[in-house]
Amino acid sequence: VQLQASGGGLVQPGGSLRLSCAASGDVVRVNNMGWYRQAPGKQRELAAAISSGGSTNYADSVKGRFTISRDNAKKAVYLQMNSLTPEDTAVYYCNANVVYGSSWSGYNTREFWGRGTQVTVSS
Repeated sequence: VQLQASGGGLVQPGGSLRLSCAASGDVVRVNNMGWYRQAPGKQRELAAAISSGGSTNYADSVKGRFTISRDNAKKAVYLQMNSLTPEDTAVYYCNANVVYGSSWSGYNTREFWGRGTQVTVSS
């Protein structure tokens, strides 16, 4: 199982970016999905999360500016980021709790991480 993220880049303050992440491989079902971020010199923190049923959770610092969504058919999660500020500069990682395997190899559940995509907000 792999999580492939894309959509990062350089944007001016006040601008927008949309991150995407899709799971591939022997995926049977994707449970909770989320986006974490890690700024230079800081610990990784949750930015936003979404359950399989669509319930969402946001860090206070991004509420009202970021929107997380998912497409269960595509096994994908998205993060729409608006009104970006320099404080949003970080490496963004997608995360998913995945049921994987097959009837002959057996099924397992574990957490997977994408490689991370850089978001830089600067003028």
